[in-house]
Amino acid sequence: MILVLCGTADGREIAAALAGKGYSVLASAATAYGGQLLAGYGGEVITGRLTAEEMLDLMRQRKVRLLVDATHPYAETASAVAAKACRLAQVPYIRYQRPPAPLPRHPLIQKAGGYQTAAALAARLGETIFLTTGSKTLPVFIKAARELGRRVVARVLPEPAIIENCRRLGLTPADIIALQGPCSEELNRALLVQYKAAVLVTKESGAPGGTTAKIAAALSLAVPVVVVERPPAPPAAVDTLSGLLQRITAIRNAR
Repeated sequence: MILVLCGTADGREIAAALAGKGYSVLASAATAYGGQLLAGYGGEVITGRLTAEEMLDLMRQRKVRLLVDATHPYAETASAVAAKACRLAQVPYIRYQRPPAPLPRHPLIQKAGGYQTAAALAARLGETIFLTTGSKTLPVFIKAARELGRRVVARVLPEPAIIENCRRLGLTPADIIALQGPCSEELNRALLVQYKAAVLVTKESGAPGGTTAKIAAALSLAVPVVVVERPPAPPAAVDTLSGLLQRITAIRNAR
């Protein structure tokens, strides 16, 4: 049994590819919506966030012999939990991480080594911060924005709990864009214009995550961009489906 942690479209593609090759696959999604996206991939689906101990119990119960971590490049906690569970279970761990999109060399693009740095930088750059880094780090950006009297416009997933959290943090309906990406360059440009964005904040999520389109839209409008740099990937991470399949084959043959 191969356990695949599916935090991205890449994860769904990997789960489907492995099931198509005859592997017994258990696909895991953190949310019920993520589980719905996995419907029909060809294997079993479970949903819900797990602690390392819960994941260890699951791996033992389901006789998992390999774990593929295909969570988001910024899902540090989920990856740490998975790696710990694999160490305890003595099960091979493979980190799949989509390759980054090459960033244009442009004076309007600035990189930030973390969310605190990105929030402080964005607050200094303009009156309206157009935030596309998700809801988990909203408090960091809202705090930095309020200190300088800035407005935060947050593009978040249209999930009731996320919208409720935005409202609890003080965002008004006029500050919330409930929209699942990735979006085209044209739609990104229209949203930046509509909300009078003075600075765009994005993660470096790769082309599949919409980074390329967001940055292109901002630069076309001369809007500064703050890019939150990725956490480092494990040295043995793979970034292609073919590379992943080769690694799995090598692990099987070594047994």
